[in-house]
Amino acid sequence: MSERASSGRTPVEARTLAGRTGTNGDMAPRLRLSALALLAVLAACSAGFNLARYQTNEALYTAAVAQFEQEHWDNAIAAFERLTLQLPARDTLLPRSHWYLGQAHLHRDEQLLAAQSFVRLVESFPADTLADDALFEAARAYARMWRKPELSPEYGETAISTFQTLLSAYPDSPRVADAQREIARLHDWLAQKDFETGEYYRRRRAYDSAIIYYRDVVDQYPETPTAKRAWFALLDVYHELKYQEEAEEVCAGLRARYADDAAVLQACGPAPAAAPRAPPADTTGAAAR
Repeated sequence: MSERASSGRTPVEARTLAGRTGTNGDMAPRLRLSALALLAVLAACSAGFNLARYQTNEALYTAAVAQFEQEHWDNAIAAFERLTLQLPARDTLLPRSHWYLGQAHLHRDEQLLAAQSFVRLVESFPADTLADDALFEAARAYARMWRKPELSPEYGETAISTFQTLLSAYPDSPRVADAQREIARLHDWLAQKDFETGEYYRRRRAYDSAIIYYRDVVDQYPETPTAKRAWFALLDVYHELKYQEEAEEVCAGLRARYADDAAVLQACGPAPAAAPRAPPADTTGAAAR
């Protein structure tokens, strides 16, 4: 089948692609859908939608988009999965099929399968107008799989890495600001996880371990809201241990980062006055002699 120009798009594609461009960049690790997942989708396809009825890829694509817009997610997944397997590598319908497949999986709350579909689009078509959108959606799908800060952060870390890939590969993308906000939110979740671990050790009077985790928060995630809580937790621990010098160091850090904060002023007091400078020695008489 000959290549096609990206015209004649459906309304969904037109809304997605309006005014978009992309550039090449390093992509996330390769992920592949399993044959079992494909068989499960095909088995779930309703009897009224028969893939064999469509003799050309163009006809199947049109039918797949119709199923998507009618919110028949199983049918759409089956059709777009078939298209991703049989379309020629340079066919312009192939990246769109990956996109729709990922979106259909999102509607079924199949976050990992959605992320895999979006990553496949970016890997195969890094310069496509959908590539930055796909990378953003993949990262957000990974982020959704990290459901609470106290759980394993594996998917959250993958999401951060994927968002950072978007920032480096597509610095002019309209998705950049949203990606930065998502990274900040996930960093705060990582900070919360370490902070709560510190609290766990503090409740058990394992102060050395608690200090390690609080320090990790203030050092690794200084811009997060949780960092301030970690600074105050450190101060409390040092006061409990009567480590005056360390407490003063924490207060210096609090003043430097939260100079106008009333809670910092209450906990640490004003900054010590600077020692007066000694007047310069009078060397006039020595020069005259």
